[in-house]
Amino acid sequence: MSDASELVPVTPGGRLGPVARHPGLRDPRYLARRGALVALARGHRVGDPSPSVAYRTAEHATWRTVHAALEPALRAHACRAVLAAREDACIPADRIPQHDEVGAHLRARTGFAFTLAGGFVPNRRFLGALRHGYFHAVQFVRHPAAPLYTPEPDVIHDVFGHGVHLASTRFAELYRLIGRAAAQVRTEQALGLLSRVYWYTLECGVVAEAGAVKAYGAALLSSPGELRRLPRCEIRDWDLRAMAGTAYRVDAYQPVLFAVRSMDHLTDALAAFCADFDDDTGARLRTAGSARR
Repeated sequence: MSDASELVPVTPGGRLGPVARHPGLRDPRYLARRGALVALARGHRVGDPSPSVAYRTAEHATWRTVHAALEPALRAHACRAVLAAREDACIPADRIPQHDEVGAHLRARTGFAFTLAGGFVPNRRFLGALRHGYFHAVQFVRHPAAPLYTPEPDVIHDVFGHGVHLASTRFAELYRLIGRAAAQVRTEQALGLLSRVYWYTLECGVVAEAGAVKAYGAALLSSPGELRRLPRCEIRDWDLRAMAGTAYRVDAYQPVLFAVRSMDHLTDALAAFCADFDDDTGARLRTAGSARR
């Protein structure tokens, strides 16, 4: 029996099962299509335009299904800063947009754009690109049989979840803070530590707001399933030492989340952490272990 943290929706009805049974990891036709889109990223240089993708009718339908499910979930569980940023993001509800289409709007607002990825990107490249205003994003779409959760980032997570962030000057500056911090270190251990802090903030962060816990992290914002599960998560107070020392999984619901007191608290705390970040930060925080990306 798998650990509870490894259970994800594996059926159209949302029944939980082991990650290995998720249809996106088992369907040969889906994997072939995914592989063809991943191949477009081979040799891609940061900042080069992403190739245009002729998305299929079924892929656009998956986008619409997720978007429709996100509407009520975001209203119930997203923080005010996210809801405001979403109004400015100009991401269509009825179809999958191209990277360059959304990126052009983001560039005009905050100076950010998407750069093509085929999947998970090494910390040095991924975090380092943020300093220069580039966010690595994939182009494939999650499996249609389990649209409310994906065990890996897809175009909905990257273009919708992070696209909403990058339409906001507040959030865009937080991404740049992480990117500048990455440029200050040499070791993989330091980058791994920074990746954990990034994960528990910009990917899976929550904030105390109006007497409730609200989501601001992009991984939560692009997953109706995780948003609805938010009230059942273990919520801990913001603690850099705990975050830096807590390994995470990208292929499962998050059992533990760290909450900031406000978005101003997040900005101030993350800015202070990144300003002093160096190869010895881990020793100072007495962290151990490594993150999984």
